[in-house]
Amino acid sequence: MTNQIPTVTKAIPYELLGGEAGVRRLVNRFYELMDELPEAYEVRRLHPESLSNSAQNLFEYLSGWFGGPTMYTDKKGHPRMRMRHAPYAVTTSAKNEWMLCMSQALTEQVEDIAFRDHLIVTFAGLADHMVNR
Repeated sequence: MTNQIPTVTKAIPYELLGGEAGVRRLVNRFYELMDELPEAYEVRRLHPESLSNSAQNLFEYLSGWFGGPTMYTDKKGHPRMRMRHAPYAVTTSAKNEWMLCMSQALTEQVEDIAFRDHLIVTFAGLADHMVNR
């Protein structure tokens, strides 16, 4: 009998969300909600009429942020999220609207409550950091 140490693997968020398809679904639903919810009016106004470029950027960013392919940093370098959002008036109200859309998208897409709650708290910290007005 040999002494073998069991291998412990820890799933990364990217995998738990369903990989590329899951992250894309999350991003698409997030932007659909931004278009659909009247409560998201202020944050929606910060975006261009077409959300396709915004959706692609967020998809690429989140892919790497969740532990998957680093498409965003491969193309644009360090995210420097606060600097990239500096030209926009990100108020506490806009942040709350952004979080409303993201929280709802996560609630619809992520069944594991503990994982979902962890993601919402993590996104809230990121969103708080973007407030610049």
